[in-house]
Amino acid sequence: MAWWKAWVEQEGVTVKGNPHFNPEPDAETLYTAMKGIGTNEQAIIDVLTKRSSAQRQQIAKAYKSRYGKDLTETLKSELSGKFERLIIALMYPPYKYEAKELHDAMKGSRDDVSGFVDPGLALQDAQDLYAAGEKIQGTDEMKFITILCTRSATHLMRVFDEYQKIANKSIEDSIKSETHGSLEEAMLTIVKCTRNIHSYFAERLYYSMKGLGTRDGTLIRNIVSRSEIDLNLIKNEFKKLYGKSLSSMIMGDTSGDYKTALLNLVGSDS
Repeated sequence: MAWWKAWVEQEGVTVKGNPHFNPEPDAETLYTAMKGIGTNEQAIIDVLTKRSSAQRQQIAKAYKSRYGKDLTETLKSELSGKFERLIIALMYPPYKYEAKELHDAMKGSRDDVSGFVDPGLALQDAQDLYAAGEKIQGTDEMKFITILCTRSATHLMRVFDEYQKIANKSIEDSIKSETHGSLEEAMLTIVKCTRNIHSYFAERLYYSMKGLGTRDGTLIRNIVSRSEIDLNLIKNEFKKLYGKSLSSMIMGDTSGDYKTALLNLVGSDS
């Protein structure tokens, strides 16, 4: 079934890269766009939002080799504001981008670190849940409530996987056997919502733009990090949940080159 997994993964991707990719012309386009007075922002958008992360890294190498300059640093010197923030995010390899965002969050410059998971803490939470239920007579309900109600959805997904390995049964089955009534129903609802990760990211994106102002860090992080994973699936959930497309909300909440680049990464709604 490997072909099925690959097909599903591709269906979720909004940024698939250029199938006829050659880093040299792209490097030249970017150099020309930033050469001399003024900057051709549209040329930068056309190249960097239409290439995969791996392709962007090759462009950066070609740029360095050909012009002797660091592409990311050059982009920083030419761009500004939210648009710069988005373009620079695209230039990080995925693992380095997540490490950077986590580091920034730990410094206190972000109020939303929900996309990150500490594997050690996830394992500890799974062990604590097992110790609070299956391992003892009775149930430490407060431990279940604390973990399920105070952890992020991405973290809980990892906890549930670890729990399955430890208990040899699903967290849902343990909740059914260890709790009853309204508490059981509430916990199962939390787990059900957590299992739908696309719904979770749709919610993050919606609330990054809802109301006055925009939480641009959340908006950029989620679009950049999911564009080569499952952003199309997140878009589908977004429309189901909120009755409008993600791109339409971006159009109403952002402007200029920043908006154009975001819409390119999100892709069409058809």
